[in-house]
Amino acid sequence: MALKLIKLASFKAENPTELSLRQAFELLEPKLRPPFALRLLNPEEYNLLIKAILYGVLCEPHLAKTHFKHLHAIVSDGYGLFVSSVVQVVNELYVNLVEPVKFQLISVAIEMIDVQAVGVHGLLVCLLRQIVGGDFSDGNLWLCFELVSIFLSKWNYLLEVEPMILTSGLYTFLRLLADHCRLSSNPKLEALKHLEIEFCVRLLREQFSLCLKIGKDLVRLLQDLVHLPEFRAIWKGLVLNQGEFKTPTLFDISQLYYTATPGWYALLRITPEIETQLRFLLSYVKLGSQKLYQVWFAKKFLSEPHRETLIIDIVRFICCAHHPPNEIIQSDVIPRWAVIGWLLKSCTRSSVSASVKLALVYDWLFFDESVDSVMNIEPAMLLMAYSIPRYIDVTHTLLEFLFLLVDNYDVNHHDIIVKGVLSSFSVLVKKGVIHSLDVLTCCDSLTPILRKRLGSFLPGK
Repeated sequence: MALKLIKLASFKAENPTELSLRQAFELLEPKLRPPFALRLLNPEEYNLLIKAILYGVLCEPHLAKTHFKHLHAIVSDGYGLFVSSVVQVVNELYVNLVEPVKFQLISVAIEMIDVQAVGVHGLLVCLLRQIVGGDFSDGNLWLCFELVSIFLSKWNYLLEVEPMILTSGLYTFLRLLADHCRLSSNPKLEALKHLEIEFCVRLLREQFSLCLKIGKDLVRLLQDLVHLPEFRAIWKGLVLNQGEFKTPTLFDISQLYYTATPGWYALLRITPEIETQLRFLLSYVKLGSQKLYQVWFAKKFLSEPHRETLIIDIVRFICCAHHPPNEIIQSDVIPRWAVIGWLLKSCTRSSVSASVKLALVYDWLFFDESVDSVMNIEPAMLLMAYSIPRYIDVTHTLLEFLFLLVDNYDVNHHDIIVKGVLSSFSVLVKKGVIHSLDVLTCCDSLTPILRKRLGSFLPGK
């Protein structure tokens, strides 16, 4: 007897995706048992049979090998339809899948890698996105362990055929390691941390040119891990002895500073469910009516112990991957800066608060108008400006943090950082994000020290 695909409360309507797969399985179940009647199928028949086989693979683990043999015999599109159907299941249903089905998804991923299926990159990405930051539950740690194991065991294939998925894995596991190292007393994490370190260090040492495609955010992620000996050595190599990395040309860390990180990397660290809710909040909820929604969001996604670190990834997503159109910006929908201000106020730990502020202003440090988007730096500027005078402490905190970074982030490249921050202020005025820097320099609510620092830092002020 087939397992159920999902756990569904009795009062909830059936999920269309689950229903479609189940109905296909029930309709074709007699034809899913050997001997198979192999014949040419029209597109509609092929679509139906693929759905039925997928349901069988996921819900009949004891017959999975049989279902895979059937799939291999009838597939005619490089497994594209099968893989896209699996991606749909993961994106829409993963949270509600029963445990045996989740286990089967890993088997499916491995099988699709082995047959070099079309779209396997997207399948691995959607599985990576289901790993929740700050979640130390058994199920979440299991998924993390299984995926990093796949990246290591299928290294040669991924490097040859799907090299960019390795950078997705690196971004994900570097970020997760920072969380996992915060809970050093958990023995369940030791084996997982060992694998994460093994994968990340191997990729950085052996394929550094590939890692450079992540861009400047690679530096931010690595700095969270310099307390680990393996990454301390890599960091020293980046800063002091660049020749030890395998790159076609001489490498300097400034190359990373000037390489923009594609926005899709920020999507890797939030689940599709969180993305959907954030985009709804930032597209439809009116400013002034957001409190109930924010309370619901915090309770659902941020209330568990250690989940606070997820705010780092949410802020990075809002800055780099959610750029609303002008009609939203000019409407009364809650703006990005207001949501970030709420998230920043939600931080209870100073270490997390510092990481959130870095996620917010990071693009300021190396801003280059020719390659970077003003939308990445807009939220921090507007949060500082609109916090005056009612929430002046927010303005103070962000300005102080920004100048702390200017002075200390990388003293060997101080000139680059000064140039980046000055360029940020200039472009924000030029693009009309703010009318004038007077909103800060002429603000009587700022401390004399901050006003003096602003005056000496900004040209002509």
